[in-house]
Amino acid sequence: MSRRRQIYEGKAKILYEGPEPGTLIQYFKDDATAFNAQKKGTISGKGVLNNRISEHIFTLLGTIGIPTHFIRRLNMREQLIRQVEIIPIEVVVRNVAAGTLSKRLGIEEGTQLPRTIIEYYYKDDALGDPLIADEHIACFGWASQEEMNDIADMAVRVNDFMCGMFAAIGIRLVDFKLEFGRIWENDYARVILADEISPDGCRLWDMTTNEKLDKDRFRRDLGGEAEAYQEVARRLGLLPEGEANMVLDLDQHRAKRGK
Repeated sequence: MSRRRQIYEGKAKILYEGPEPGTLIQYFKDDATAFNAQKKGTISGKGVLNNRISEHIFTLLGTIGIPTHFIRRLNMREQLIRQVEIIPIEVVVRNVAAGTLSKRLGIEEGTQLPRTIIEYYYKDDALGDPLIADEHIACFGWASQEEMNDIADMAVRVNDFMCGMFAAIGIRLVDFKLEFGRIWENDYARVILADEISPDGCRLWDMTTNEKLDKDRFRRDLGGEAEAYQEVARRLGLLPEGEANMVLDLDQHRAKRGK
């Protein structure tokens, strides 16, 4: 990785300059954080699994016409992406009451919502990513009304697709986070899906047992984080039986060799 200039480091990923103008290399770390980085730890092999899961989902979304920053996976922990101007808004799509929604409104966790809710949060770790309304977005010029219409439309389509995809493998899509960015074509900017989609940013529950298969296992000290991520990858057909340990052992071997 030292061969590339580092552009940015976040809580779960590092961005390096790409091989061509307008591209970046996105590296997935094993670092795990919760509660705006107040809790920190490591989930062994998380970066490898998230890279494969996010690649799989972004590729499928591309087939239904959702524009994304994803170009291709490069290796176990890296993927080539388009460089975008990130819109400073986290989009949270909720199908089932959980997390902060349950706490804010006193709704029992696990309650099926009468309709899907889309929430917006201002991306600022120092402020704790506060919940915002459309009026804030318009007032402070974080995105235009046309961009917000595109974002809401894409969020609904992504939700519809992912609900069906996960239900087919016995997983309930409780909620998830999306991020979007602008890509410039001459003087025109269009909005595309960016960041990642993985168990880091989704709540995924087994439809039969309600077992959590996501980062809530880390947030709530439930244990079994790596196994949960592996289970999601396995059900998606990305990690055949017996491959999990082999993949993670190979990754650790490469890390020791500095590759």
